Amino acid sequence: MSLTIDITALPEERVLFTPSPLAELSSMLHVLAEPAHHPGLSGWAASTAASIAPELSERLLEAEFLWRSSRADFLVPGLPGAGLTEELDAVDRIDDEQYVRAALVTTCGSSRLSHRRASPLTDPVAQERARELALARGPRQAAFADRLLADPPAVRALVRRMLEDCREAFFADAWRRVLPELAADARQKSDLRVRHGLGEALAAVSPSVTLEDSPHGRRWIVVDKLQDNAADAAATGGVTFIPTAFGRPHLLVVSSAGWRPTVQYPVAQVGVPEPVSLALVQQRLEALAHPVRLRLARTMARGPHTTGELAAAWELSAPEVSRHLAVLRRAGLLTTHRRGRYMLYQLDLAGSARLGSDLLEAVLR
Repeated sequence: MSLTIDITALPEERVLFTPSPLAELSSMLHVLAEPAHHPGLSGWAASTAASIAPELSERLLEAEFLWRSSRADFLVPGLPGAGLTEELDAVDRIDDEQYVRAALVTTCGSSRLSHRRASPLTDPVAQERARELALARGPRQAAFADRLLADPPAVRALVRRMLEDCREAFFADAWRRVLPELAADARQKSDLRVRHGLGEALAAVSPSVTLEDSPHGRRWIVVDKLQDNAADAAATGGVTFIPTAFGRPHLLVVSSAGWRPTVQYPVAQVGVPEPVSLALVQQRLEALAHPVRLRLARTMARGPHTTGELAAAWELSAPEVSRHLAVLRRAGLLTTHRRGRYMLYQLDLAGSARLGSDLLEAVLR
């Protein structure tokens, strides 16, 4: 599964790397709404939540559907501005239909392919569907959707004032702290694109973002995501990559029709391992799902073993053990070293731990 951005007719200089205050604010709001997604920011989330005035907390709770499970596209600008006010001004220039559609894609949990459907502002069937989806998620979400459908300008004004109040409450200080890091990261990616090409720049963004060229001259940016989707960057004038200090581990992509394809990616952090692809995670899970390989993994978790030792321990043939070890090696779950004429295999505990603490405890039990 992947999300592809067609850049066949797009000059590389139209792939931008730049920070965005609005995108970073919405990342912070997501952290406050879902602190379990961001254990490294639990201290910031707790202290910030405690410092926010109760009245603002209530308004954030009412509108958190815009950023909790995913984010409304207008909160991640395709062409970031110099400041939050400039970016909010750009949001104000979006027409009501585009704004409401983007909000309800997130608020009501409908597919981002819903831009192909009728507008909930003008079509009674689409409006009723939006209300049903909102009601299923709770009374606050239903009330928010009803207000937005009934009076988009009023709700838009309320959302803008709320975001401006967030600037005063916590965002301004946090933004001053992280902006130098974000700006430096964007400059580094831009320099890589100019000096070494777009492929090098994308590789530095994330292992989950790659550049693919076809023999027929087609070119795509491919992002490892759960959904299959496609966007055309040439139709919207380019692609934007926005670094974030508060978004890890999320790799957020705006790909809806009518919006400039935009990717918000976490900046690299010292001591934090790079994410692996969904395909590799699936490969590792499948490798460990086999009962024989799981037995071998539990043995190798306790120390290095030769093929012969593993075969004797589990009453298997050496060729059978070798086949299972090959699967585990391809999944990146083994380390090897040679001792004289013997090759010893050991479970990579660090790599296995990234699949989950329950797995690690089970293999070490």
